[in-house]
Amino acid sequence: MDLITTNQTVDIAALNDRIQRESAFVDLLSIEIGKSIIGQKYMVERLLIGLLSNGHILLEGVPGLAKTLAIKSLAAAIHARYSRIQFTPDLLPADLIGTMIYNQKENEFSVKKGPVFANFVLADEINRAPAKVQSALLEAMQERQVTIGEKTFALDEPFLVLATQNPIEQEGTYPLPEAQVDRFMLKAVIGYPKKEEEQLIIRQNMQLAPKPITPVVQKEDILKARNTVREVYMDEKIEHYILDIVFATRKPEDYKLAKLKPLISYGSSPRASINLAIASKAYAFIKRRGYVIPEDVRAVCYDVMRHRIGLTYEAEAENVTTENVISEILNVVEVP
Repeated sequence: MDLITTNQTVDIAALNDRIQRESAFVDLLSIEIGKSIIGQKYMVERLLIGLLSNGHILLEGVPGLAKTLAIKSLAAAIHARYSRIQFTPDLLPADLIGTMIYNQKENEFSVKKGPVFANFVLADEINRAPAKVQSALLEAMQERQVTIGEKTFALDEPFLVLATQNPIEQEGTYPLPEAQVDRFMLKAVIGYPKKEEEQLIIRQNMQLAPKPITPVVQKEDILKARNTVREVYMDEKIEHYILDIVFATRKPEDYKLAKLKPLISYGSSPRASINLAIASKAYAFIKRRGYVIPEDVRAVCYDVMRHRIGLTYEAEAENVTTENVISEILNVVEVP
C-alpha cells in the first residue's frame, strides 16, 4: 500500500466508507441465518462469498452438519425462490431441467420447467447421480441458461447452486470428473461443531416452535452488492501474490518447492486465479473493507484451490492431501 499515490488513497478511503455502508446487510443476513444455524461460521461465510461472487459452491461433509438447512435458511432470508433436488442413481436430466409435454387440448407441445429454475438450487448428494445428470446441472451453472427442445431459457439472477457430497460412502456413487468440479468456485469441507455449540443445537431442537426466518434482503440488493464487490481495490502486489500461489502448483521447482513436483499431477487452472481474486474481494467486502489484504487471499485459498490440484499415485501412497500441498505453498511463497 506504500506505493499508492495521494489521489488513489483518497479514492480508497471513499470506497472504504461506501463499502462499510453497503455491506451492512451482511450482518443482517448472518443474524437471520443464525436463528436456525448454530456455529458453522465458516460454512455461512463461504455461502456468502459464493453469493457475492456469483460462484457456485460444493460442500463436503458427513450427514447431519446442517448443509441443507444452511442454504434453506439463506434462501428464506433473501426473498428468493429455493428448490431442492435429491440426486439419486435413477435421476434423469429432464427431472432437473424440465421437458416438453404434449397438450392434447391444444394439440401442441408445451414446456414444463424443472426445479433448476430457481434462485437457490440445492443439489443434494450430487455424486449419487450419473454423469448425464451432473452434466445437465453443470451446463446450467456455466452457461446460466437451459435448453428444452428448441427453446433456450435464461436462468434468473441471482442463481446459486449449492451441491453437497458425502465423503464417507463410496458405494453407488459417481464421482464428479475433475474438469466438472472445476466449475465450482469453492469446495468447502465442513467439520463437526464444537461441544458447546452442539449443546445449543440440542436445546434448539427441543423447542416446540423454531424461530421463523424472515426475508431481510431483496434480490436487487445482492445484485448491486456483486457489482460493488468487483470495485474492491486490489493492489498489483496482491495480484502477483495470487499468481505466485497458482503458478507454484504448476511449476513448484521455480518456487524452491521441488519436493512437490512428484506429488502434483496437474496444477490449478486459470479459473483458480480468477476465483481467488474474486473470492478475496468478496471476503474483504464481508469484513467491510474496501481493499484486499494478503490475509483475505489466505482465508479463501484452500476453498478455491483444494479441488483444482491433481495428485499423483505417489502422493496418495504417502497420504499427502491437496490441503498439505496448499499449506506448503502458502508457507514458502513470499507475502507482499
